[in-house]
Amino acid sequence: MKLSYAGATHVGMKRDHNEDNLMLLPEQNLFVVADGMGGHSSGEVASKIAVDTLKSFFEETENDDEITWPFKPDRTLGYDENRLASAVKLANRNIFETALDDVRFKGMGTTFVGVQLTDDKAVVVAHVGDSRVYLIRNGAIEQLTEDHSLLNDYKKIQELTPEEEEAFPHKNIIVRALGMKESVQVDVRVESPQAGDIFLLCSDGLNGEITDPQMLEGVNANPNLDDAVQALIKAACDHGGKDNVTCVLVRYEGD
Repeated sequence: MKLSYAGATHVGMKRDHNEDNLMLLPEQNLFVVADGMGGHSSGEVASKIAVDTLKSFFEETENDDEITWPFKPDRTLGYDENRLASAVKLANRNIFETALDDVRFKGMGTTFVGVQLTDDKAVVVAHVGDSRVYLIRNGAIEQLTEDHSLLNDYKKIQELTPEEEEAFPHKNIIVRALGMKESVQVDVRVESPQAGDIFLLCSDGLNGEITDPQMLEGVNANPNLDDAVQALIKAACDHGGKDNVTCVLVRYEGD
C-alpha cells in the first residue's frame, strides 16, 4: 500500500502554548491527531500520553498471533477495528490514571482522531471528541466523524440556522474525551479507499476557523501535501487562529 503523508501543528495566534499533538507512524500506516485540554501543562500531557500509547500499543501488537489486549474484543468489529479501538481505550485509561495519581493533572483530557490503512486495503477511522477526519475524493470533501459536542447533541434535537449555530453559547463544550472517565466509548468506522483519496485529520483549531470548502480549496491548490498542510494552517491563522491548529494529510496512492 503506497501512501504519501504530511502533518504539522501550530500554536495559533492567541495561545501561548500548544496542547495539540500529532503522530505520523508510516511503518504502521497509522496517523493521529490529539487536542489536549485541562490547563497550561496538563492538556499537552494528555495528548502526548495518547499518541505515545498508540505508538507503543501498535508496535507491541504488530506480530500478535492471538489477541491478548487489555480489553475484550467487540464481536461486532473486525480485527483491525478492535486493535485501534483497544489502543484508544488504553490511552484513555493511561490518561485517567495519570490524573488520579498526580493532582497537577486533575481534569486533563484530550480529543482523539486516528486513521490506519490496513493490509486488507481498508481504512479504519477511530475518534473521540470533536477533532475530525475528512475524506477528499474526486473534488469533494466529506466529514467522516461526528463531533462529540454539546452543540452537535443539540442539533440532533432541534435544527439550527447558521446564525443560531454561531451564537450557540456552549458550542466549544465536548461531551466525550479521553481521560474524562475510567472507560470511554470509541466511535469506529471503515472506509474502502480509492487511489487518490486524501484523508484530512485536524483539531478544531482548523475547522473552527475555516469552512469545509476552504479546506478543500487549500488541498486542491497544493498537490504537495507538505505545502497543503502549511496552507491550511496559515488559512486558520489568517482567519483568527484562536486555538492551536493541527493538520495531517494522508493520500492513498494505490497499490
